Amino acid sequence: MAILEIINVSKFFGGLAANSDVSFTMDEGMIMGLIGPNGAGKTTLFNCITGYYPPSRGDILFKGRKMNGLQPDKVCKLGMARTWQKVRPLAKLSVIDNVMVGALCRTGSLALARDIAHEMLAVVGLTQKDNFIAGGLTIGERKKLEVARVLATKPSMLLLDEVMGGLNPAESEDIIQLILNIKKQGLTQMVIEHDMKAIMRISDRIVVINSGKKLMEGNPEEVVTNPAVIEAYLGPEN
Repeated sequence: MAILEIINVSKFFGGLAANSDVSFTMDEGMIMGLIGPNGAGKTTLFNCITGYYPPSRGDILFKGRKMNGLQPDKVCKLGMARTWQKVRPLAKLSVIDNVMVGALCRTGSLALARDIAHEMLAVVGLTQKDNFIAGGLTIGERKKLEVARVLATKPSMLLLDEVMGGLNPAESEDIIQLILNIKKQGLTQMVIEHDMKAIMRISDRIVVINSGKKLMEGNPEEVVTNPAVIEAYLGPEN
């Protein structure tokens, strides 16, 4: 069953088409990789899906509901949560308080929000850091904190924007295992990532965006061997 339908979505900034007639669907419980060169329009598409930008044209359906024009807080309450390329912890608050902010999307009870926060910190492996000040975490820990905060909103779908960006191999492996463990819980995930080895390991299907347009969609093996994808990343052969 489709949880997300992207139907001919375009986003224009003046005369520039950041996205142009992008279409694909996602089934519940799958991981969709979203890849493409820098500036291809991946994050713009995330912003359209999650309410930060209204699409200029086309429709976004989540669980059969048209999402066009909904504000990000409403999108989140409907069950869709996202992370950011640049992690944005509330640096002066504790780790657990950061996660409680996400939990308060679902409850007005501070006690229940704290319980949810403890649960999500255990999921991402930050239980021992719950009382640390968030600004003192490493980049890898900040990435996990952001995942914990969005998980605390109790979503049915996660959108992860370069959650492995800037990490060393060991930290990236931790995130890969976290993404796969989240999948086991039945959550749908869309992942923007430049590490092709990582995206191959985690994705059920991959959509490739280039110059704002959908270049292709397929399983990881089809995508990584496609000449058009290779050219988009490496440039044409001389």
